Amino acid sequence: MANTMRWRYGDTNPVVLSVGSSTVIEIGDLVYLDAGEAKPASAQADQLTKAANQEMFHDAFAGVALQRSRAGDTDPIRVATTGVFEFGCVADSFEVGNLIGVDEATSGTVLEDQLVIIVATPNLAVGRCAKRVPTDDTKVLVDIVGTISHGGVQAAA
Repeated sequence: MANTMRWRYGDTNPVVLSVGSSTVIEIGDLVYLDAGEAKPASAQADQLTKAANQEMFHDAFAGVALQRSRAGDTDPIRVATTGVFEFGCVADSFEVGNLIGVDEATSGTVLEDQLVIIVATPNLAVGRCAKRVPTDDTKVLVDIVGTISHGGVQAAA
């Protein structure tokens, strides 16, 4: 997916993360931390089920890339750990507070870098819906919460 600034509003509380020279990250990618380096969702090893892929990603979720890193680049990038971002999704309706996780490609073996979907439980989520979408749409506002810096999405008390 092309570099797309997905941030819409709210504090981003960015962190600066290292990126390996062979890793390509686009602006707007959902990224996780692996061995001290930021990687896009699609770089995560397949865990054989969509839920297992989403849970593993949730556990290492860093945030949304605010800068790109091309192949060969070694400069660290800024990653938003909070804030409201607009992501693409399969046509669906959304209610404020719906749990949102990273979607899986139709191949079933890799996560999407910039697409999200409603998930059933907090351990699969990277954020919550921030604006009601009463009729099917292919965009949704997501209030993201980085797991590694802020403890991720929490279950209601």
